[in-house]
Amino acid sequence: MAGQSFDVIVIGAGPGGYVAAIRASQLGRKVAIIERENLGGICLNWGCIPTKAMLRSAEVFHLMQRAKEFGLGATGVSYDLPAVVARSRAVAKQLSGGIGHLMKKNKVTVFMGVATLPRAGVVSVTTDKGVDELTAPAIIVATGARARELPGLEADGDLVWSYRHALMAPRMPKNLLVIGSGAIGIEFASFFNTLGAKTTVVEVMDRILPVEDAEISAFARKQFVKQGMTILEKATVKTLDRKPGQGVTAHIEVGGKIESHEFDTVISAVGIVGNVEGLGLEALGVRIDRSHVVTDAFCRTGVPGLFAIGDIAGAPWLAHKASHEGVMVAELIAGGHPHPIKPGSIAGCTYCQPQIASVGMTEARAREAGHDIKVGRFPFIGNGKAIALGESEGLIKTIFDAKTGELLGAHMVGAEVTELIQGYVIGRALETTEQDLMNTVFPHPTLSEMMHEAVLDAYGRALHM
Repeated sequence: MAGQSFDVIVIGAGPGGYVAAIRASQLGRKVAIIERENLGGICLNWGCIPTKAMLRSAEVFHLMQRAKEFGLGATGVSYDLPAVVARSRAVAKQLSGGIGHLMKKNKVTVFMGVATLPRAGVVSVTTDKGVDELTAPAIIVATGARARELPGLEADGDLVWSYRHALMAPRMPKNLLVIGSGAIGIEFASFFNTLGAKTTVVEVMDRILPVEDAEISAFARKQFVKQGMTILEKATVKTLDRKPGQGVTAHIEVGGKIESHEFDTVISAVGIVGNVEGLGLEALGVRIDRSHVVTDAFCRTGVPGLFAIGDIAGAPWLAHKASHEGVMVAELIAGGHPHPIKPGSIAGCTYCQPQIASVGMTEARAREAGHDIKVGRFPFIGNGKAIALGESEGLIKTIFDAKTGELLGAHMVGAEVTELIQGYVIGRALETTEQDLMNTVFPHPTLSEMMHEAVLDAYGRALHM
């Protein structure tokens, strides 16, 4: 199979790469995709999907414990961690198999192996059968990212876990330290805390979930503390003393003082680094900044015919952003005129309990950008469906430009907000104003009515508050 030529070669079969391959094939291109580990990438196999499966188990467990509130009886409620993990892995396996089917259906040639770029327009693939050299005028790098490791806090799979170890948890932590309160850290903290682990979260910034609106972060923090979590902000884990078979002593700097705390398990969730090494990118003239490939708005690297999409191409590090970049690049290669993706119109979702979702500017960012703003809020306690569900803790917040009525941002915390946020995402994509949203009829009784009320509230017109 040496010396095969294609129209498009994609390196990496995560949510960016496999979607780019499908779209390029739909547009009549001969496509190859190279994957060194699992079709579906980290997101499908070790990230988005299996974590949601585990969090669903925790959610059901939590609801079973609340059975009495709903007039139901459930005694002897317990969990089986190996079975929870097994279900999560089965879900990931099913979907990974589905990607293989999609590749066949779309006539994409799959190479399971490691790719390098020896020169422009050429990809060398090392598989278990040997080395193949493939050529194509267009190459898309979609190699994703991996967990960042800080010196002294490296994962060992025993006492200190990365997200991968946590997804295959060999035991249930009794006393857990989570380092980092971004989406990954908070989701694992929420999962293990719900199952009964005494959970401490350490965040170096002045608040947890630092990319979210400050009001939403504060609301979420209050809920986590109510659930029994310990939250340490403006805090740094300086060192970990590992005692195999016993646990870890974490030396944490809080308020200028070092405190020592004992844990049996640590999860490190301190960000990601792009998988840029070993590809030969620098030799081709690709610019790399802090482990991420520098691209323009159309994911072009500056090297003719070479594109970079998804996590390797920088923030926001989200699967749905990667997929849309894949489609955009495939259409660009095919001679189309796609619109560049606007990062401000990409929603972020965190699947902890309560859920958190946002799109666009935070209130602070809108003010910094010089906007005269109107802010609306509506609490879950004022919504009939939320009360009927037994989910009355939550908040929806909207931010508008006072002069133009543009929806600058929307921020939510509460039950199912990861599903609700898309309404505001569509609103931003269609450039709706406050009038359009006010004039939209939202069905009753639904949680989505709060989205309407939060808009009305920004203009002093809320009806149920």
